[in-house]
Amino acid sequence: MAEKTEKQRLAIYSIAAHRGFADALAAGLVPRYSDGAHGLARLTLLLPGRRAIRTMTEAFTRLMGEQGTPNGSGGLLLPRMAVIGDIELNETLGPLLDPIGEGADIPPAANPTRRWLRLAEMLRMAMLREGMEIPTNAALLRQAREIGSAMDRLLVEGIAPEDLLGERVLDIVGELSGHWRENLRLFATVQAMWLSELQARQELDAPARRNALFEHAADRWRTNPPVDPVVAAGITSASPAIAALLRRIAELPQGAVVLPDLDLAMEDEVWESLGRAGVGPEPGDAPLGPGDAVTHPQYHLKLLLNRMGVARGEVRNWHRRGSSAAPPERSRALSSLFLPPKESASWVDLPPERRRLTGVRLMESAHPEHEAQSIALLMREALDTPERRVALVTPDRGLAGRVIAHLKRWNIDADDSAGRPLPHTPAGRIALLIAEILATRAAPVPLVAALAHPHAGGKDDERRQWLSHARLLEKALRGPRIDVGLAPLAEKAREIAGKRSSTAFAEWWARVEAIIAPLVALGETETLDMGDALSAIAAAGEAMCGLAIWSEADGRSLSSTLETLREAAREVPTALAPAEVPLVLRDVLDQVSVRPPYGGHPRIAIYGLIEARMSRADLVICGGLTEGSWPQGASQDPLVAPAVMRALGVPGGDFRIGLSAHDLAAALGAPQVVLSYARKDASGPAIASRFVLRVRAMLGELLERHMERDIPHIAEALDRDQPTAPHPQPKPMPSAEQRRVDISATALDRLRSDPYQFYASHILRLRALDGIDQEPTPAWRGEAVHDILERWYVDHRAAPGTLLPLAEKRLAELSGHPFMRGLWQPRLLAALAWLDEETQGLRADGREIAVVETGGAFTVDGVKISARADRIDRLVNGELAIVDYKTGHPPKGSEVEAGYALQLGTTGLVAAHGGFDGLSGEPTHFEYWSLARDRKSGEFGYREEPIPEGRKKSGIERDKFLSESRRMLQDALDRWITGTEPFTARLNPDLPGYNDYDQLMRLDEWQGRGNDGGSDET
Repeated sequence: MAEKTEKQRLAIYSIAAHRGFADALAAGLVPRYSDGAHGLARLTLLLPGRRAIRTMTEAFTRLMGEQGTPNGSGGLLLPRMAVIGDIELNETLGPLLDPIGEGADIPPAANPTRRWLRLAEMLRMAMLREGMEIPTNAALLRQAREIGSAMDRLLVEGIAPEDLLGERVLDIVGELSGHWRENLRLFATVQAMWLSELQARQELDAPARRNALFEHAADRWRTNPPVDPVVAAGITSASPAIAALLRRIAELPQGAVVLPDLDLAMEDEVWESLGRAGVGPEPGDAPLGPGDAVTHPQYHLKLLLNRMGVARGEVRNWHRRGSSAAPPERSRALSSLFLPPKESASWVDLPPERRRLTGVRLMESAHPEHEAQSIALLMREALDTPERRVALVTPDRGLAGRVIAHLKRWNIDADDSAGRPLPHTPAGRIALLIAEILATRAAPVPLVAALAHPHAGGKDDERRQWLSHARLLEKALRGPRIDVGLAPLAEKAREIAGKRSSTAFAEWWARVEAIIAPLVALGETETLDMGDALSAIAAAGEAMCGLAIWSEADGRSLSSTLETLREAAREVPTALAPAEVPLVLRDVLDQVSVRPPYGGHPRIAIYGLIEARMSRADLVICGGLTEGSWPQGASQDPLVAPAVMRALGVPGGDFRIGLSAHDLAAALGAPQVVLSYARKDASGPAIASRFVLRVRAMLGELLERHMERDIPHIAEALDRDQPTAPHPQPKPMPSAEQRRVDISATALDRLRSDPYQFYASHILRLRALDGIDQEPTPAWRGEAVHDILERWYVDHRAAPGTLLPLAEKRLAELSGHPFMRGLWQPRLLAALAWLDEETQGLRADGREIAVVETGGAFTVDGVKISARADRIDRLVNGELAIVDYKTGHPPKGSEVEAGYALQLGTTGLVAAHGGFDGLSGEPTHFEYWSLARDRKSGEFGYREEPIPEGRKKSGIERDKFLSESRRMLQDALDRWITGTEPFTARLNPDLPGYNDYDQLMRLDEWQGRGNDGGSDET
């Protein structure tokens, strides 16, 4: 390329959005800078981020496929592409940047992870000095990250620490509330402490070092321009240092700056109305005026040009057209679309050609799931056209994930190029689960989840055996939480191995115990070193999963992250409470995204806003266009007030709204565009993005022709099936052979009140599994009480004063659930104290305990009727009293009289027929001993009988209790066990009971809907 003349000194260009930035840039670079057989190898191309390198490589490949190589050799040497880092992209310095600073005496950059840990220490010291309350270590680390982020923002803008004490800032600080003044003082103190340490270590923060490198390169190129061409393309960061470097590149004999979508057609008065950002005699002058249109998509480019000292008129169009071009008239419409608020009043007078958005459609969906389905349909439809590329651009990662899932309907694998947060990957999840095991001392939920992790246990046969043992342990751990630590787990493991006589399980548990023992030991300490915790987590992960934990992309990211943090923690010892380890680790892992290295459909791309910059597609779908998503809500620094940041010239959250608008404008440059949004989100009605509202307002009467109606309708119909008749009330009819099952006293109550539940539990033999670490259920509490009272009699013969100590010990062994220990246990102990006193009083009157927790049975019509007596007492006259313990309130007398609570009567029948070994006598008393609060006295524990004398209102008379119980038992046998009556679901719906089988009987589909008259004999 020929050297520039004096008139052409500044080489600054712009590529309009409708031309496709990457393809248009490649199409212009090849004829300008290719050099025969060397191709573009002599060119240095400076790009904003690492992903832009991949985008440009693909653009050069497409160009060569369409046009061939300029020298006809069949190949093209690509330029050297370096990343100089757009601050909005959060990229690190490119590998070619340091050589730009060759010969400069610039200190090395401080380790960012070490800085984070040191800032937390300094924050603690500063808060102690100020007499402030010190938060947890995890909270300190979060605040330290925010302090580091604020310091970097100031450094990027070239703002010195002393500027915080400038007159302009101090005037504002005096008007702030005490909260902001205190936070600003804290920030300034920590910043000063850190800068002092940096000076002692002879280091610079990474943004400061980058600024120094830029300044050095700009100065060196002023006197000694590079021999080879240098082009900066796609860079939108307006930081002073980058602006100065871009100015110098534009002045180089073989240099050029190519900006993305600078609006050269915007009227001068509109351009000027954006504000005079960056215009001042000194770089430190505040660039943000009170009237600046910081939310406009062109504002950040104007700020960049002003800091470069370049007028918009000096910027020229990049002449080469890309292969993917939208209609050029759309650029004029886009310029009108994003007019500042005052100028947008001109929309009413715009002629149709200035409002024409050819190729742009709006798609409104009912909710996020509907939107994802509609977008997937659009993408599938686009693939029917050969070589057509389609891209979804959205900041909503949830929407992107749903679209990926819907595309699998057509066996289309699509990768989200924005990546997944490391905690959402298998390697990240296992690391966090192991951290939870440490923090909770091997609580059941994280332990079971870790043992069942896809990486745990090896592969193939070894993995199957591992899972088999893990499932046995999981089943044993279901129910209320056992106490934390290894001892209760080891006891459960011994029980499993003993019951199954399995040496393989015992060997497996020994292996697991060796893995988690160091974690539990660390979790028992009051505080631990972060480095030690990370080492233990890494060692446990590798012991549990083998090398599979590190083998994939997510594992390599996890390994790098843990090692970086561990090295920093060795240099800066950081103490954490065990419970803080998973919190801090999640905060760290959330900062890391794992991007797929390869794979996915070659013509489908799913981008975040950052990844979409410079990308190319024939159809671009902009999804999730709702307020709070695109643009995202403006965030503010928690320590430095927005007014202070603005006074210092640091762009705030509203500045990022302008960047989001520029991202949308760039996406609107594709040949075909769909703007998608939903009327509702997960929390309720959603507001369409302000950008969508602008499009609708500008289109006016043209709106309807731009609305996409068909695809949302198809998406709704795609999963719509023919309406089905409401499910009837189940009335299964098993065969006579299936019906003849044994009946227990408790099952008889269930049979008469809800035959379907009896059918499901005793004929189908279905049992509901308890949840892991669930709250103690009424059934579990009843079992615990029965166990305690049985031991009280067996071990102590119900001696006075022995019940409460036994109960406290046994409850500690049974569950460590805080709900049980904090709420239910005190009430139970009070009730047991009453029970002990009541028992001793009855014993003094001559009543003795005959049997406790004893099973018995007798036969009726060939059907075995069994009962397990909680307790049977022998009265002075030799008669028997049947006692049933209740942790809640006992059944009402009317329920007993109607035959829905026959447990006492059935147990009495078994005793009357000699069904209990070694027990004889006539049952004459039937008592409920409730451990609930007595509604009359307000105390815990009371005794009553389900007979009129005991209840005063309803029940069965004492002398008829056994005969009536026998009649109801015979009735149940005749109707369901030996008869032919269906096992109707919820035959008596008003009676309370368990709901284990409600879903199986599809209760919500028929109860109360007029569908209980049908039948279902399945």
